[in-house]
Amino acid sequence: MAARRGTDEMRERVVLGEFGVRNVHSTDFPGNYPGYDDAWDQQRFEEEFRVDVVGEEDGVLEFDMVGIDAAIANAFRRILLAEVPTMAVEKVFVYNNTSIVQDEILAHRLGLIPIRADPRLFEYRNQGDEEGTEIDTLQFQLKIKCSRNPQAAKESSDPNELYFNHKVYSKHMTWVPLGNQTDLFPDADFRPVHDDILIALLRPGQEIDVLMHCVKGIGKDHAKFSPVATASYRLLPDITLLQPIEDEAAETLQKCFSPGVIEIQNIKGKKVARVANARLDTFGREVFRHEGLKNLVRLARVRNHYIFSVESTGILPPDVLVSEAIKILMGKCQRFLNELDAVPME
Repeated sequence: MAARRGTDEMRERVVLGEFGVRNVHSTDFPGNYPGYDDAWDQQRFEEEFRVDVVGEEDGVLEFDMVGIDAAIANAFRRILLAEVPTMAVEKVFVYNNTSIVQDEILAHRLGLIPIRADPRLFEYRNQGDEEGTEIDTLQFQLKIKCSRNPQAAKESSDPNELYFNHKVYSKHMTWVPLGNQTDLFPDADFRPVHDDILIALLRPGQEIDVLMHCVKGIGKDHAKFSPVATASYRLLPDITLLQPIEDEAAETLQKCFSPGVIEIQNIKGKKVARVANARLDTFGREVFRHEGLKNLVRLARVRNHYIFSVESTGILPPDVLVSEAIKILMGKCQRFLNELDAVPME
């Protein structure tokens, strides 16, 4: 029975020790463990696999993906980062720029401003096409000039009082419809995601007049097309108290973990520690600094339980990004199957 428990731990848990990490590699491949059927079975996978949405707040979606291997989890993360398309500024036509910001730097700053436009409404621009059409290009204009405020007090030194339009923000970018885009998108509100992104500072007489072309692209080509600020995952923590921990030791143990992980209960006049919510822990391994505690706690992570956190840049909601990433992953799988079918069998 003890051997069986040790094998199950090796297969299902990544164990964090004082000086290292054990069981980091997946070993549950067919034939590796006598008495275990590790052959891949679709029905068993469908029964064990699940996605649990934990919550969404301020453009951040947290969900659990259970029953998959690290390779699949990482493929999903990389697709979110680099293969879900968005719209971003690709071409900047500078008609006038007398600010202190060089044309190249200005174009680079404009390219990194996230544009609120659903990329599913557009096609990819053909390579070599410089003009763009209504089905593959969004056009924005930034035209602004700084001037003095004649009503400003003479003793004032505040630029906000002295000048008009001395700060150029993303809100000054306006959509200029191409072709029949007004008819194609009658209810569209194409604009930067955030209105308060500072682009440049001007002084009286300086002005910026540029035209921008936004095209559809993916983060693999340039980071400006990445739809997420962060897309990460971690394994579900699993904390086990190997024996009762009471009184002062319980209070010390509570301080070793993130708030909410360990709670102290009063049982028959004694303070007793228990694991309240292991999910909140970040595994600082502070407990290993205490000689009286380090052998009383087992720190592990569940090997096939991934906690995903997806933070959108605001171009699309995070739940839509996850849905699009799943579609892309399914497309990759289908292409792989088609390639296998096309290989002649000997």
